[in-house]
Amino acid sequence: MSDETPSSQPQSTSEELIAVRREKLGRLKELGIDPYGAAFETDTTPGELKAEFADGKSVKLGGRLLAIRDMGKSVFATIGDAHGRIQIYLNQKGVSETDWAAYQCLDLGDWIGIKGETFTTGKGEPSVKVEKLTVLSKALRPMPDKWHGLSDRETKYRKRHLDLMSNQESADLFIMRSKIVAEIRNFLHERGYLEVETPMLHDVAGGAAAKPFETHHNALSMPLTMRIAPELHLKRLLVGGLTKVFELNRNFRNEGISRRHNPEFTMLEAYQAYGDFEIMADLVEEMVCHLAEKFFGTLKIEHKDENGEPLRTLDLSRPWKRTPYKDLIRGAAGNDWFDLTPEERRNKAKTEFKLEIHDHLEDYEVTQQVFEKLVEEHTFDPCFVTHVDSKLIPLAKENPEDQSIIDVYELIINGQEISPGYSELNDPDVQRRRLHEQSGGEAQEIDEDFVEALEHGMPPAGGIGIGIDRLIMLLTGAPTIRDVVLFPQLKRKD
Repeated sequence: MSDETPSSQPQSTSEELIAVRREKLGRLKELGIDPYGAAFETDTTPGELKAEFADGKSVKLGGRLLAIRDMGKSVFATIGDAHGRIQIYLNQKGVSETDWAAYQCLDLGDWIGIKGETFTTGKGEPSVKVEKLTVLSKALRPMPDKWHGLSDRETKYRKRHLDLMSNQESADLFIMRSKIVAEIRNFLHERGYLEVETPMLHDVAGGAAAKPFETHHNALSMPLTMRIAPELHLKRLLVGGLTKVFELNRNFRNEGISRRHNPEFTMLEAYQAYGDFEIMADLVEEMVCHLAEKFFGTLKIEHKDENGEPLRTLDLSRPWKRTPYKDLIRGAAGNDWFDLTPEERRNKAKTEFKLEIHDHLEDYEVTQQVFEKLVEEHTFDPCFVTHVDSKLIPLAKENPEDQSIIDVYELIINGQEISPGYSELNDPDVQRRRLHEQSGGEAQEIDEDFVEALEHGMPPAGGIGIGIDRLIMLLTGAPTIRDVVLFPQLKRKD
């Protein structure tokens, strides 16, 4: 029987509950029962059985004990896992003496296997009458408070196993995440994209402007960095003749942690020969709307704050707005912004907009600060921000009519960038110059192997990146990236 009841649990310390469970562990061994079981053949799961329920079926299934109503010689209980649960009925006369004795040693949180027959109770509850009970794993520690669940956020993130077993909403979210990622693969496969894998250890960190994690390979006696982006390797595949490729990859950036940032994160990057940034924008718009309609049945996504209070409803209805970067800056900072001198722009950003503008920032970086604070953070419904300053992104093509801007989009939704997309730069001489400028003249920071690959000829192409963690936040309304990453990075406890 269970040691956790509404009246007893608050009066018992964790140590006392563990001691009681260890006594039951010993009793199981005395009965000749392995408390940690062995392989158990199943033909269904609690969730599947509940969804396709019919009376009179012989079934074998396993699950964790989640609730027990003990009435002496008969018991109603609930078993389940992250995917679903079902009620079971156990009667002393209906099982062997050993099985009944084993039941007496069970607690909430234990894993069991059962064989039995389905029936519906008088109250209409789908159930399984147990004929054979098998102990699969004895839990020595109690589950989180079954009446309140796991409410402490830090504990949820540090001990995700407790969160999953006690909060069905969390389990549903991560199951949904897995299905969304699978559907992204299907979406791209149906459009002729080939999934590939590229290295996670690089000798030159490239493909993004970010601080890498550094390591050392002993056998090769050389420094390496963890991947900050897969872009340069994926473009080499275009050079090699693979015309549509994508990778769902893990990237690592040794930078800050926030509500929207984790040092390791999942990214989708895809490249299409003969495409450009507008073709890729169409692809992303179609993909995100497809995912929203398939999994949520709507293009109106409700977002809540960390306390569960309604915050806003995002409208993903197509077509999505596409607006040049400079037009958005003028709308936020004044029509004369680009007519001012660099010093006037800097002063206006500091005094009028109260932005923190460091002395080392270049003029284009001051404008970017204005964009991030006055435009991006206040843009909630989808907007493709197009044609940004050429100094911001060295891997994209310059606009043929205005070489101060590049042919790119940055998709902003809910106040954050969800996806960048480029018309990819394929001129090796321009690429070398742009990378050299970005590196501040440090030749060792330029990936010469990549530039050399471009010299073999890369077709015109469009490319995209999508932050999968942020996309899941967008679609599910999760308030923080820690809610959509199973094991977010946290500071070590003292």
